[in-house]
Amino acid sequence: MIGTIVNIFRIRDLRNKILFTIALLIIYRVGFHIPNPGFDHGRIAAVFETGRDTESPLGRAAEYLQMFTGGTLSRSSLFGLGIMPYITASIILMLLGEVVPALKKLRQEGQTGHKKIQEYTRYLTVLICIVQAVMYMKMLGGYTYPGMQVQAYIMGILGMTAGTVFLMWLGEQIDEYGIGNGISLIIMAGIIAQMPWAILRLAQQVDFTVGAPTGSIGPARILFLIGAFIFVVAGAILITQGQRRIPIQQAKQMRGRRMYGGQRHYLPLRVNHGGVMPIIFASSFMMFPPIIVQMIADRFRGSVVLQAMVGALRGDAYTYNVLYMLLIFLFAYFWVTVQFQPREMAKNLRDSGSFIPGLRPGRRTAEYLETVMTRITYFGAAFLAVIAVVPTFLTYFLNIDWTITTFIGGTGLLIVVSVSLDLVQKIEANLIMRSYDGFSSSGRIKGAYA
Repeated sequence: MIGTIVNIFRIRDLRNKILFTIALLIIYRVGFHIPNPGFDHGRIAAVFETGRDTESPLGRAAEYLQMFTGGTLSRSSLFGLGIMPYITASIILMLLGEVVPALKKLRQEGQTGHKKIQEYTRYLTVLICIVQAVMYMKMLGGYTYPGMQVQAYIMGILGMTAGTVFLMWLGEQIDEYGIGNGISLIIMAGIIAQMPWAILRLAQQVDFTVGAPTGSIGPARILFLIGAFIFVVAGAILITQGQRRIPIQQAKQMRGRRMYGGQRHYLPLRVNHGGVMPIIFASSFMMFPPIIVQMIADRFRGSVVLQAMVGALRGDAYTYNVLYMLLIFLFAYFWVTVQFQPREMAKNLRDSGSFIPGLRPGRRTAEYLETVMTRITYFGAAFLAVIAVVPTFLTYFLNIDWTITTFIGGTGLLIVVSVSLDLVQKIEANLIMRSYDGFSSSGRIKGAYA
């Protein structure tokens, strides 16, 4: 491992890319300490630190958003919205690309169409930023300095919108001049930045003395948390790398007196084809029903049915977690339906002179690929559903803060694992391309086969 790290810094081009990426990520983190003007940040920090709420629907939603932005609600910074508006805009245009003929045609135009879609994504990002910034300013409206409410609102909306646009530009610079995958690296940096605070909160609750209070964490729980973290990370790596390899036979062709083709290779189908997107969709969707039901129940306090619905939609309720897992399954299959195109794959195989042994090219091959993907998606969705409820399970049964257990499972952990694996593979590809050994002693890191 040490030799591999030395080799990384021996290669000038790779070294410059990594250092450039690190420098831009440092700029990203520094931006969270630049506050929005016009707000009394001392009062905001005092209120949010003393009144931290992770049990109510609004509190859960706020904690979930904080995980992706990399900041805290107690710090009204220019980068407070993070990069999530850009991700939201990208997902919206990606889904619209399947139903709007004009966008679908742009996607098929190659690099020119991709640049045009990127331009639309930037415009939509600005619109989403303005909407989210207005909501953010309304939430912090009572903490402005006297006589500066209007100015603070305007500067806050413009500042947070400009902050997200700047982060979007940073991600594009990492893609072009850095190691690549800039937007994902920014999200991962925001999640990892929350980890020291979670460790600090865990350390504050640890008590190894005899007769420790009920809410404290003893050595048995610490060992269990470490074991659960290792087990979940290993499972996340396995399912992220897992793939079903479909054998592909290339047809033989006679050119002159020589025979070409006839090679046998494989078509890899990922077990978790949707990645972390099904959990993000399900989590985002499940934020709204508890908030809406809570608002209605506060208006009609005498309704027994509404109070029962509020209890059923609590984060630790059985009903809530079952609905959450069902939505993950639903969005996993939905994402595969949108992204996986078996007919195009079958057409490309036929045009290249390749076929799956035992299957006729064309329609029969497309049906087979769709059947295989449907089956393996079930196991990928099941794994995502289990990972998603691990934080709630640990919070309920071990009485550990939800902000701590989110790093043992859930969306944040899967994002960190996926982006880390992708980063390692990019660096390893650069090393192998220049005749250096990769991170693994047996060669390139490969996926697990199903």
